[in-house]
Amino acid sequence: MKHLFGALAMTAVLTTSPLAHATPEDEAAIKTIVESVATLADRHEFEALEKLYADELMLDYSSLNGAAAELKSPQALMLEWAGVLPGFDRTRHSLSDVSTQVDGDQASATAKVEAGHWIDGAYWQVDGQYDYLLERQTGAWKITSMTFTLEHETGSRDVFGPAIEAAAANPAPYVLRQQTRQAVIDFLTGLEQKDMEKVNSVWADDAVQDMPYVPEGWAHQVVGKDGLIAQYAGWPEAAGQANFTDELIFYPMADPQTVYVEFKGVVEIVPTGRTYRQTYGSLFHVEQGKITLYREYFDPRAFEYAFGLTD
Repeated sequence: MKHLFGALAMTAVLTTSPLAHATPEDEAAIKTIVESVATLADRHEFEALEKLYADELMLDYSSLNGAAAELKSPQALMLEWAGVLPGFDRTRHSLSDVSTQVDGDQASATAKVEAGHWIDGAYWQVDGQYDYLLERQTGAWKITSMTFTLEHETGSRDVFGPAIEAAAANPAPYVLRQQTRQAVIDFLTGLEQKDMEKVNSVWADDAVQDMPYVPEGWAHQVVGKDGLIAQYAGWPEAAGQANFTDELIFYPMADPQTVYVEFKGVVEIVPTGRTYRQTYGSLFHVEQGKITLYREYFDPRAFEYAFGLTD
């Protein structure tokens, strides 16, 4: 993790020369964002924390770990934080001297931070300043840049090893949701690319695919990885151009390992020369990155027509 130490020492933001046109509402909103980074991180609420950032942000923790600044997605940043913060017995990111400057849809903020980390009687604290840049996007302020400047540290950075091990042994819900989402994406993109190695890799050994609405005479359930590999083995020869991900929508469930997914399929069927157009509603359950349940709802009439079953 390039920015592990900086990520943990988080919160609070950037100084530039004084800017004009600041409103009390904007200043309050930006201070709330800065303070929320610390609070949500300590509470391990990574889904909410992710929403505070723009689609791409610049991170600079070079003063802490010597790593070069880099552009990163908020999802990648959350995975880093979720991969270590929950492993500590406790973390505490305390802010002070939060200040903001606003100019139209651009803003900066700064704050002093004291970040303490405890695990198994060991302790590490880092003190410094965070500088943030923010931008108003569709009416909401989003963090676009975050720089940490180290001022002082006490204790030992050796606390990170045990914390990472503890977090890996009991993954945070955010990590599990990302694994669930990625397994679904790998399955669908594997079909699009006719990459059967990728498709076959998504199944758990005891995976089950339920298909309540298959045409008459077809199996409503396939059990086991070997059975699923056999079921999809003919896909590269049967399918031409295929798209399943242009209208992909995820609906997270209370269980982070389960997700309901809506997507549309448009596939050229080689044997019949017809186009298979389908709308799917699917329930996936994923454990340790592997699909254990795929319950697929679709219109059997479209299936029958595209594959020539009614001819």
